[in-house]
Amino acid sequence: MTNPYAPPRAAVLDIADPNAPTALADRGTRLGAAILDGIIFAGMVYVPIVIGAAIAGFGSRAGEDTTGTAFMVAGAVALAGFVVWCWLTIKYVTRNGQSIAKKLLAIKVVRTDGSPVTLGRIFWLRNFVNGLISIIPFYGLIDALFIFNESRQCLHDKIAGTVVVKA
Repeated sequence: MTNPYAPPRAAVLDIADPNAPTALADRGTRLGAAILDGIIFAGMVYVPIVIGAAIAGFGSRAGEDTTGTAFMVAGAVALAGFVVWCWLTIKYVTRNGQSIAKKLLAIKVVRTDGSPVTLGRIFWLRNFVNGLISIIPFYGLIDALFIFNESRQCLHDKIAGTVVVKA
């Protein structure tokens, strides 16, 4: 016996949002972009410091006291590299929601509705808040493993309401 006052039961298909991004970035491409961004940052900031330390070490073995000068030059080059990295990152994120590596690999970050993402959303929600949460043990691993869900969103994407799509 059916209840005449029960709500109707029908199978209804969801209607896709026409503005939603359709071509999500591949998981491997996202991983490659994250690794490449790390390499680019290390090359622009950390490598000058390592070279300066090596020069200081070789100078002290030769009997010359070049430690202070080598570290000062390395620090200045590292600072200049950091400024250039920040400038490029802000430029690409503001223009098209891309980091340096995302630009090279032709992917970008957009809002879940397909609209452009702002620098503030990427900095505060995807990076700052995610960085604060990452003090929880194993959070970084859990965040990364969320890429295997159907929407291919990591936890930082869900926090910021973003997805990574092909540019």
